[in-house]
Amino acid sequence: MAKVTSDQLGTEPIGKLLVRQAVPASIGILVMSLNVLVDSIFVGNWIGSIAIAAINVVLPVSFFIGALGMAIGIGGSSIISRALGADDKEKALQTFGNQITLTLLVTTIMVSLGLFYVDGLIPAFGGKGAIFDPAKIYYIIVVCGVPFLALCMMGNTVIRAEGKPKFAMIAMIIPSIGNLVMDYFFINVFDWGMEGAAWATTIGYVLCFAYVLYFFVSKNSELKVNWGHLGLKSHILKEISSLGFVTLSRQAVVSVIYLLMNNILFDLGGEAMVAVYAIVGRMLMFALFPVFGVTQGFLPIAGYNYGAHKYERVKESIFTAIKYAALMATLVFVGLMVFPAEIASLFLSNKPDMSAFELATNAFVLEHAPSAMRLVFAATPIIALQLIGAAYFQAIGKAVPALLLTLTRQGFFFIPLILILPNYLGEFGVWIAFPISDVLATLVTGFYLRREVKRDLDR
Repeated sequence: MAKVTSDQLGTEPIGKLLVRQAVPASIGILVMSLNVLVDSIFVGNWIGSIAIAAINVVLPVSFFIGALGMAIGIGGSSIISRALGADDKEKALQTFGNQITLTLLVTTIMVSLGLFYVDGLIPAFGGKGAIFDPAKIYYIIVVCGVPFLALCMMGNTVIRAEGKPKFAMIAMIIPSIGNLVMDYFFINVFDWGMEGAAWATTIGYVLCFAYVLYFFVSKNSELKVNWGHLGLKSHILKEISSLGFVTLSRQAVVSVIYLLMNNILFDLGGEAMVAVYAIVGRMLMFALFPVFGVTQGFLPIAGYNYGAHKYERVKESIFTAIKYAALMATLVFVGLMVFPAEIASLFLSNKPDMSAFELATNAFVLEHAPSAMRLVFAATPIIALQLIGAAYFQAIGKAVPALLLTLTRQGFFFIPLILILPNYLGEFGVWIAFPISDVLATLVTGFYLRREVKRDLDR
């Protein structure tokens, strides 16, 4: 693999650079998303549709703790990108050292609390009725491995900030492949059920951590921290926290949405309706991988060039990223509108010995999931503007507008809509809330992004 240095972020043509950054990011996100998708298909076929609902209950808790690492990573990586662009390597090293220490401290505390309150958290997130027992089994094992996930997510963003997207891609691929291989043996061969699914996921986190650690101790990384860099510095923590709070707030809102959705849908249709949302949720993680890949590739380019005061390159990177992401989103939209029933059927078991309850659940899911999927993804072609716009403010270190724009779709619009619309429109009200919030958030983001570009970059 050719040696790649961070200064190429400020010299290569933007289109070529964005492709070089976004393609590995997209592949990594694709493999991770496929991991979640195929993992759900395996669980649904080898354990049952209730098992998918159980995993869906656990995801917001484990993802929130893991997202602490991503929040610290993205917050610190924005600093690192701008520091490297300004040729201030010592600040980059101090920031990375503080990220490591902060991730270890925060996730250890959160995991301890998560295990202590396990019996209250699972029902609160919709783990009721037949869902509770399998959800608890999965939760306890997976949450113990979440600190490794947090360190991986933190480290992955730093790798991108160095301008090393191929290594970041490999870090995302390793745990996904490992998880799927172990899923086959632990669930299908050894018949460990939910415990097998949980151990496969947890071991995948550990494999990812091992590779990220290898990257930073090898010659491939420019950031060689020493013990002195691990000591927490208040001014760095403040900047990491203000920028990382954007990501953490977004994930906190996602966790609240899972809590609300699982409970609202359980009241509307029981365990089967939660299973429908579990399938739709997997597609929300999987189908948009190329759009998220462009967004991830855009962040270090915008941050580096802003730090180097190359404002024309920053502006070009914004418009190029929106164009590429919009194209990808449109292709995703077409696929989901044409094949929703075929996608939903992939998650359902066809075992000959299914109980009457399992058969009824499968029939319900097949009836409701396709229409739900079409509604949820109805506004997908326009989301590129909202994602890139919010990411821009985070990349340049403007925490407050980044936070507000990040929360517009899910916090300011979506949550009020799902609390109001189902009271009048039932199940339809839940699903139509998705495209309405997408449209409203895109309009708001477009307005603020246009104003910021004219004021800050047209110099």
